Amino acid sequence: MDKKMTIREGFERAKAMYEQIGDAEMVAFFEARIEQAMKKNSAERKPTAKQVENASIKDAILAWMNENVLYTCAEVTKVCPACEGLSVNRVSALLTQLKNDGLLIVTEDKRKHFYSLA
Repeated sequence: MDKKMTIREGFERAKAMYEQIGDAEMVAFFEARIEQAMKKNSAERKPTAKQVENASIKDAILAWMNENVLYTCAEVTKVCPACEGLSVNRVSALLTQLKNDGLLIVTEDKRKHFYSLA
């Protein structure tokens, strides 16, 4: 599958073509567009409402867990008060995020995952 060209790459190509032709006005135009594309990509974005909600749930899960205790995803979903009303899939995704952040350790036994505090 071919990689799709980004807006910046397209502008870079067009700028190079106009440089070869010697059209300074179009070169300046594409330089400005490249700068806009870079500015847009580096803009600071605030988290969505769902991301804020997920962060608070993850904090509550960590506070609820005890040291040296192994939990399955189903146990966390059923017993943790912060997970009340959440699907197992969503809780599993949150636990995976916590693992990726280094806050949880995952132990696998007979193809079953157990989560514990790091």
